[in-house]
Amino acid sequence: MTDTITRASSSAAAPRGVAARTIGVLTSPRATYADVAAHPRWFGVLLLIVLVGGIAATVFMSTDVGQRAIVNQAIARAEASGRTMPDAQLQAVERVAAIFKYLAIPVQVVFFGVGGLVVAGIVMGVFTARLGGEASFRQVFAVVIHSGVVLALGGLFALPLDYARESLASPTTLAVFVPMLDENSFPARFLGAFDLFRVWWVISLAIGLGVLYRRRTAPIAWTLLGVYAVIALVYAAATALAGA
Repeated sequence: MTDTITRASSSAAAPRGVAARTIGVLTSPRATYADVAAHPRWFGVLLLIVLVGGIAATVFMSTDVGQRAIVNQAIARAEASGRTMPDAQLQAVERVAAIFKYLAIPVQVVFFGVGGLVVAGIVMGVFTARLGGEASFRQVFAVVIHSGVVLALGGLFALPLDYARESLASPTTLAVFVPMLDENSFPARFLGAFDLFRVWWVISLAIGLGVLYRRRTAPIAWTLLGVYAVIALVYAAATALAGA
């Protein structure tokens, strides 16, 4: 009875604005996701994170430092796989780096928009189809999009550090805590796959799904983190073998 009254009150309450929901994902995720579940609006937040992230990346990639960072990343990947980049290929990479600034916003649209659809589809398949949860695709997609605020914040946090280091390698992975490891070793690659903002995103998404499907957050979070760990393990093994 109390749960029914609470849900009814949540549905009757005025929905939060874009700014309140964006900040709320970071500061009060459970209450914010309850609002999102009751009022599954997603376009405003998607537009905000795409434009903010895309414009910031465009500015970064328009600088000489940003373009050098793109080239440095290509060189590092070649060296990690045991190859030396020939001059002709290096010049081609430099030409491509010059147009990356035009791709920043489209990449954000694909990452958050298309990626959000994929994640929402997987969630619907697991929670609704297999576990019998009751939620519409619009609700799930809205929760996924709002969780993307954490990833967008991670991108903004990393850009100044990327500029200072002239590198696109993430400065917020667990690998930064073990600089003594060979960056091409399996342990370094495995730890490098764990980005702190992605872990935060997984936990935030788990909170949102727990609120939406009225399930405990901890089992969802541990399951998602376990999937993340398996993906990181496969990635580290594949890249280590490729560079061997």
